[in-house]
Amino acid sequence: MRIRDLGVIDDAVVELAPGFTVVTGETGAGKTMVVTSLGLLLGGRADPGLVRGGAERAVVEGRLDLPAGSPAAARAAEAGAELDDGALLISRTVSAEGRSRAHVGGRSVPVGLLAELGEDLIAVHGQSDQQRLLRPARQRGALDRYAGQSVAEPLARYRTVHRRLREVADTLEELTTRARERAQEADLLRFGLDEVAAAEPVAGEEVELAAEAERLGHADALSSSAALAHAALAGDPSDPDLVDAGTLLGQARRALESVRGHDERLAALADRLTEVGYLLADVAGDLALYADDLDADPARLAVVEERRAVLAQLIRKYGSAEGGTAEVVAWAEQGALRLAELDGDDDRIGELAEEHTRLRAELAGLAAEVSAARQAAAGKFAEAVSAELTELAMPHARVTFDLTRLDDPAGLELDGRTVAFGAHGVDEVEVLLAPHPGASPRPIAKGASGGELSRVMLAVEVVFAGADPVPTYLFDEVDAGVGGKAAVEIGRRLAKLARSAQVVVVTHLPQVAAFADRHLVVEKTNDGTVTRSGVKTLTDEERVRELSRMLAGLEDSELGRAHAEELLASARAPREA
Repeated sequence: MRIRDLGVIDDAVVELAPGFTVVTGETGAGKTMVVTSLGLLLGGRADPGLVRGGAERAVVEGRLDLPAGSPAAARAAEAGAELDDGALLISRTVSAEGRSRAHVGGRSVPVGLLAELGEDLIAVHGQSDQQRLLRPARQRGALDRYAGQSVAEPLARYRTVHRRLREVADTLEELTTRARERAQEADLLRFGLDEVAAAEPVAGEEVELAAEAERLGHADALSSSAALAHAALAGDPSDPDLVDAGTLLGQARRALESVRGHDERLAALADRLTEVGYLLADVAGDLALYADDLDADPARLAVVEERRAVLAQLIRKYGSAEGGTAEVVAWAEQGALRLAELDGDDDRIGELAEEHTRLRAELAGLAAEVSAARQAAAGKFAEAVSAELTELAMPHARVTFDLTRLDDPAGLELDGRTVAFGAHGVDEVEVLLAPHPGASPRPIAKGASGGELSRVMLAVEVVFAGADPVPTYLFDEVDAGVGGKAAVEIGRRLAKLARSAQVVVVTHLPQVAAFADRHLVVEKTNDGTVTRSGVKTLTDEERVRELSRMLAGLEDSELGRAHAEELLASARAPREA
């Protein structure tokens, strides 16, 4: 891994080997930046405050050797990444302005993809993880994670039923609490639909009625005008002295007929007069028919106006001036559908109530199945952690899991009790510690000293590590508050774990560092930065000097060197044997 312009690190290369790698250095030298760098490579939050002062961006690049058939390799390939001879190249850039970019196998990818890959590649355990594990909710999650599929499968089915139960309960509550509002809405819809049905409006009907009312309201004037026009065109038998247009037109046509043979233009005009005569006769006939058909019926006018008033009221209530009766008809269609839905709510309430009862019974059965699987896993988990504590110089300590249920009148019926439930099931989980014989088990946050708590948490982490299907584990100063023989046992336990996985430990304890297969030290230069040569792999002689510094604060102290050599020899003895 190469780190540039991150925190105090100017430019450094960190080479992590298989087995157990330890990272040490003076306080403030930049050991935590190694952990931070790994976090960035695997999708951690990008803090622009980590960019070294004066630099535009921080860059972390890493080369990961992936196990054959690794899910991470398959996921990277899906994103278009290419492997370099079985290795995956990852880079993360964080600008001083806060922008973050990620590249995997030569392809630009969302940062979220790094987090997905990280879940399959590395498990990070630090002091912050310990604090989170003190919370009961985290302890329940830890137990479920340890139990694996025995809890995961029934819990997944439980959560599916639980989600459906919540949906049904919410719908039932809405339907029952809004029953009065729905009844009022249904009554209004029925009234409106009855009113529309009684009137039986037709789309566009109001336009036709308006035209008819206009005609009936002016029937006398229209009839008189039509009669006068007809007389002007075709004559009036009651007034023989009136010269009509038809007579005058006939005279004009006859005048041209007598001479049309002498000039073609004049003949054409005579033909046009003939056509005008036909048209004039048609118009006169139509005027006569119009006058005869016109019905000045006051009763019909009253009916039309009454109908228009009914339609206007409907339009005002259920439509608009622009939409007219067409909008009223559309409202009635939608209202009928809504009324059917409201009328069906009573049936729906019954159906949902039956489903609610069935789901609660099913959920109780699944909750019992989850609880049984947790109980079985809790015994194994506690036994494994207690065994780890024996190897961590706490031979008489015993860890147990306390699985309890809280009473709740609105809860699930389970084993003769009505207990609270949630998305996690019905169990409240808490880890208890009895540090020595005769001590009552107490929650680990209250029953353990600082050093004991670190060892308990490390034991939990190691047990987790055995259950986690990841190839690399990073422990960031989880040995804080521990010293002496307990520290030696922690180092021995981490070395044992490193036989089956890659283990990286950031520590300040020489007893832990002595067990490492590879020892990296982070050193600052005089100007306070860490350069490429500032993260170096120590030789055997250099390891003695570093362990001496960690033991006595002096690199060349004879007593410190002797103690360091003794530590290294003691750490190597079991492995060489």
